[in-house]
Amino acid sequence: MNSPHKDMDYRERARRVLEIESRAISALVDRIDDSFSAACELCLNCNGRVVVTGMGKSGHIGGKIAATLASTGTPAFYVHPGEASHGDLGMITAKDLVVAISQSGETAEIITILPLLKRLGVDLITITGNAASTLAENSSVVLDLGTQEEACTLNLAPTTSTTAALAMGDALAVTLLECRGFTREDFARSHPGGSLGKRLLLKVEDLMHTGERIPRIKLNATLAEGLLEMSSKGFGMTAVVDAQGKLSGVFTDGDLRRTLDGAVDVRAALMSEVMTAGCKTIAQDALATEAVLMMEQHKITAVLVVDQNNALTGALNVHDLLRAGVM
Repeated sequence: MNSPHKDMDYRERARRVLEIESRAISALVDRIDDSFSAACELCLNCNGRVVVTGMGKSGHIGGKIAATLASTGTPAFYVHPGEASHGDLGMITAKDLVVAISQSGETAEIITILPLLKRLGVDLITITGNAASTLAENSSVVLDLGTQEEACTLNLAPTTSTTAALAMGDALAVTLLECRGFTREDFARSHPGGSLGKRLLLKVEDLMHTGERIPRIKLNATLAEGLLEMSSKGFGMTAVVDAQGKLSGVFTDGDLRRTLDGAVDVRAALMSEVMTAGCKTIAQDALATEAVLMMEQHKITAVLVVDQNNALTGALNVHDLLRAGVM
């Protein structure tokens, strides 16, 4: 029996889908107009939450848009339009803003709740491919996606239209993020359980070695004593401090090689004579990601932590960062 797929070019069909969808997204650039600005203003001035709704595939896109908004500084959640008319409309208050997604603009489940939204007095932003639709006519702002050719060869399954709606939602969310001055730290607070939150929220003080675990030696100590401190603490380096505990310099494996090349008497030399002054340091309240950047830029595997008075308070190495999942 001959397979109906025998002569099918899978790759060519996949390319055709991607080309159709990419053209649709590119076409949206010219559709970013005053209506988009008005939608941003409504979102920024909303004293409640942004309620996103949509039916079917548009509903799935709506859920993603709501999640993106919520994680980027715009409080939002998704409401199923079918459930809304059976009680879930109580989740929407007069302080909220509704974003409805419907390619046709004639989704019955959303149109059913239009009078109730009007009664609440909430603003409605519609993302649609039909600017002359019932939803569009009853909206405060219309984000017109234009008419798209679905990537489905039957031109039936929502493919291009849902991709365009998602892209428009992303454009809205990211624009609002920038307008709110939303930071990496703000983003991390919304993702405390994930690797992103870990990377963005952990500070140097959360990971650094303190107390007796810090490799340190006095200025007037001998090089031999410094080598013992290095080997016992396992950092491949030691801090060199003065009598008040303030950082004067650092002595590393690299310094040791240079010292030995100079035929220095290991037993007689003092740490003050062989150390490197002006070493790289970091504050304990700095983000761990800053320590990663410092190590990468300067090609070092450990960094010393000092307070505002240059007193040594800790030490951090690359293994600490790796264990914490920061690198």
